[in-house]
Amino acid sequence: MSKETMIVQSDRMHLVAKALRTELRRTILKLLSKKELDITQLSENLDKSLAGIHEQIKILEEAGLITSQYKPGRHGIRKICRTSIKHVVFNLR
Repeated sequence: MSKETMIVQSDRMHLVAKALRTELRRTILKLLSKKELDITQLSENLDKSLAGIHEQIKILEEAGLITSQYKPGRHGIRKICRTSIKHVVFNLR
């Protein structure tokens, strides 16, 4: 399988399933599959609060579906998010 495929073992299934449960988090993943975005850009694109997007990003990070890093911005530090995952496979064995 390619690097774009995440194979989820049984001990992490609950985290990944939780992260994929909502339409908002799936939409965030779709946006991040096209390009990296910071929290503010996600908030603006999705018309959601910064706090709300931050919480969704935290859940996606905990599941290992996205990664984030902090970079200097025009008005402080920006949290840049990205994903390289295109497929998720649940290994039931």
